Amino acid sequence: MTEYHAGRLDELRERGRLLVRCGEAEIGIFLVDGELHAWHNECAHRGGPVCQGRVLKRVVEPVASDGTVRTLQYHAEDTHIVCPWHGYEYNIRTGEHPGHAAFKLRKAGVSVRNGEIYVVPG
Repeated sequence: MTEYHAGRLDELRERGRLLVRCGEAEIGIFLVDGELHAWHNECAHRGGPVCQGRVLKRVVEPVASDGTVRTLQYHAEDTHIVCPWHGYEYNIRTGEHPGHAAFKLRKAGVSVRNGEIYVVPG
């Protein structure tokens, strides 16, 4: 498989992203909690440019015993990417949609050598 140079690791800030053209594919590379994650820039819902969406912590709604919701909170460990077309969210580490197991992003390989980031579309 062909490997593509994506840039320097020290130029990517925390919760930042790189978009890289890899032949026919476009890959989004994200730095979250010091780890790199790479996904094809194609939402599993309708093919939108998911890697160009917002990166944020997963929103949770704590439900009280009476069934009411009075506040929203952010989940400390789960970071999501939100597709700008229809708002579908995916866990940035796993590529999984939190409410529908059939919706997953397509993973790409990513590695770092001598401070340089490389991606394999897969």
